[in-house]
Amino acid sequence: MARYTGPKGKIVRRFGANIYGNPKFDRLLAKKPNPPGVHGATAARRKVSEYGVQLIEKQKIKFCYGVLEKQFRVTFNRAARKTGMTGNNLLILLETRLDNVVYRAGWGGTRDQARQLVNHGHVKINGRRTDIPSYTVREGDEITVKESSKSSVLIQRMMEENSSRPSTEWLTVNTDGSSIKVDRLPLREEIQSPGNEQLVVELFSK
Repeated sequence: MARYTGPKGKIVRRFGANIYGNPKFDRLLAKKPNPPGVHGATAARRKVSEYGVQLIEKQKIKFCYGVLEKQFRVTFNRAARKTGMTGNNLLILLETRLDNVVYRAGWGGTRDQARQLVNHGHVKINGRRTDIPSYTVREGDEITVKESSKSSVLIQRMMEENSSRPSTEWLTVNTDGSSIKVDRLPLREEIQSPGNEQLVVELFSK
């Protein structure tokens, strides 16, 4: 299955929740609270089965982080093999994806933009070029922009536009925005998940 590249507003309206955290989608939901389509109002009132609720929660998290179904399942399996609660492990693994860390640091206005920075080879980890968005960062990692990419007008503009993003507790972003230090892994309570991860565990446990 290909990654969804259509209007994010439709996804937000389908779930009735601002899964991306962008204030513009709060305004959209206030204006158009029903799912998209001619039968949107009817769909909003339809009773959803237990399985349907679990599936929706999985989709919320999957769309938020922009991962494919296969990637999501692989990440879940990794989470299940770790010690501790599988749901918590799942969110921590998603939150520590390189593309998400780049987004959290304000190097991209959206996760899609952050993913492009990584895909195009603009990012280095501990001095080594890395172009894998799903790469899991570790405590102590230092993320920098490739030297030849620092002069890019587009990259400079993206960093400037998103420099006021609220700080992330487990990351330290250099004052000039040139580097990100992973001080530690995030705690579950520091992750604002758009979906209920425990329902995802129940879904995959069937």
